[in-house]
Amino acid sequence: MAKIVRLEPIAQDTSVETNSNLLSVLLQKDLDVLKECGGRGMCATCHIYIRDGEEALSPMNRREQRTLEVITSCKPNSRLACQARVLGQGVVVELPPGMYVQSLKDIEDLIGRRADTNLLNPVTGDVLVEEGKLITRSVVKQLEDTKFKVSDYFSQTSDF
Repeated sequence: MAKIVRLEPIAQDTSVETNSNLLSVLLQKDLDVLKECGGRGMCATCHIYIRDGEEALSPMNRREQRTLEVITSCKPNSRLACQARVLGQGVVVELPPGMYVQSLKDIEDLIGRRADTNLLNPVTGDVLVEEGKLITRSVVKQLEDTKFKVSDYFSQTSDF
């Protein structure tokens, strides 16, 4: 039986089959989700917040919990969309503000412009450039040694 999930702040409702994960909801709405680890709960690129209806989702497993501990933008209502399965009605998902940078070229192309949204580090989730601030060459310098294959980063850390 289908369940309705609400996406905020874009104010869209979407239908999802019972026991489907929230990642399928995001992909169904053509939202830009990296899903770098292929939905295994290891990369946090599908990190979301649950505004309402946490009890209508599957419980958090140990892998999801450990992955969320790595990112700085984690809150008590954080979940990984790939791991959270919809079991009941009333789920309201809050999409995180900002965008994840996928390559150094993404930033280089924006030098001299103001950021439309927060630009976030692809691994840590730290804010690189705040919304409305000028994107400078120093941001590119800051990222030169960053590994943009998030799955490579996580495969070299801890015991996921």
